[in-house]
Amino acid sequence: MGTTLPTFDQVMEIPAALTGTVSADFIDANGHMNVVHYLNFAAAGADVVCRDIGIDDAYRANRRMSTFTVEHHLRYFSELREGDKLSVHPRVLDRSDKVVHILTLLLDRTRERLASTTEIVLVHVNIDTRRPVPMPDDIAAGWDRHIAAATTLAWPAPLCGVMGVRR
Repeated sequence: MGTTLPTFDQVMEIPAALTGTVSADFIDANGHMNVVHYLNFAAAGADVVCRDIGIDDAYRANRRMSTFTVEHHLRYFSELREGDKLSVHPRVLDRSDKVVHILTLLLDRTRERLASTTEIVLVHVNIDTRRPVPMPDDIAAGWDRHIAAATTLAWPAPLCGVMGVRR
């Protein structure tokens, strides 16, 4: 497991896929943002990347393909409380012809610190058969652009060590 966490400024090197504010309805009985919202922000950040490369409603309707999440791993580093500003920064790590490994980093913009990370493994599927299929060249190239951008970062991704693209 990656033990060195990136700094706030390092994570800010990755463009924010989305930003938000912790609202009162996100708060659980412990007085901080509930786990479901951490996962929701992570998934939404990954979805921004998917849409950026062309995996959107039109892709699903016309080409009959999409991605399904098959695994995720959340790690918490600091709590978010009501009124806190946050941002989600996705880092695409690796891919094969059918699988993508993404890390989303959730920043606490109020206190300038890392709040959580979520590793996500996506599988490219045929919508009709519900089975994995290779990505078309244009979609693979989109993932490759994001992977290339991630390789320019000088800091290691804080990974759990048990997930990824199997070869």
